[in-house]
Amino acid sequence: MSFLSEDEVSRLAGPGVGPHPRPWPAGDDRLDPELLAGGDHRNVADRYRYWTMAAIVEDLNRTRNPLRIAIQNWAHDFNIGSMVRTANAFNVAGVHVIGRRRWNRRGAMVTDRYLSVEHHPDVASFATAMDSLGYAVVGVDNLPGAVALESCRLPEQVCLVFGSEGPGLTDELVSVCERLVAITQYGSTRSINAGAAAAIAMYHWARDWLPGPTAT
Repeated sequence: MSFLSEDEVSRLAGPGVGPHPRPWPAGDDRLDPELLAGGDHRNVADRYRYWTMAAIVEDLNRTRNPLRIAIQNWAHDFNIGSMVRTANAFNVAGVHVIGRRRWNRRGAMVTDRYLSVEHHPDVASFATAMDSLGYAVVGVDNLPGAVALESCRLPEQVCLVFGSEGPGLTDELVSVCERLVAITQYGSTRSINAGAAAAIAMYHWARDWLPGPTAT
C-alpha cells in the first residue's frame, strides 16, 4: 500500500515559506540547512519552520499530553490516518493500533513521524500495555450502555478506543473498557465517521485538561 511522501505532503500542505533570508540564524542546531536554503513547505506549525524533524520531535516530547488513542485495525481503515493526524494536533502521548500492523498512512500526512505509533497484535496485549501504564481505557461508540460524551469528564490519563469504520468496537475490546461513551447525534445517520468521532472526543478531553489555544 503506497502512501504520501513528505515531498507530496509539502505540495498539498500549501505554500509554506521560501528560503530563509541571509544571513541565516547562527548557533541554533535545530535548524536544517537544506530547509533554510530551499524553503520549508512541510505541514508543520509556523513555530517549527526550518527545524529538523528530529528537533521538532524532541520539542514535542517535552510537552506530550497524557491522552492516548487506540484504534482497531481490522479493515485497513483509511480513517486511521486521519485519527493519527488529529492525535498529532493534540500532541498525544501515543497512538495504539490493535490488530493488523499495516494501516493506510495517506490520511496521516506524514504526522505519524512526529509521534509514537505502537502496534498490538491483539486486544489482550493492548490491555496489558494500558494496565502497565496505569491508563483507563474508554471506548467511544454508540453501543448500549454508553453515556453521552458531553455529560462526562474523562480521566486525565485515558486511552480513548475507536473501532473500525462500520463494525465499530468488537465485544472483546468492549470487555476491557472501563466505560463507554457516545457522541450525541441529532440527525438520521446511525453513526458518525470514525475519524470525525475521534476528533470530537479528543477535543472534549482537551477542554477539560489542556490550557487555552496559543498562537502558532
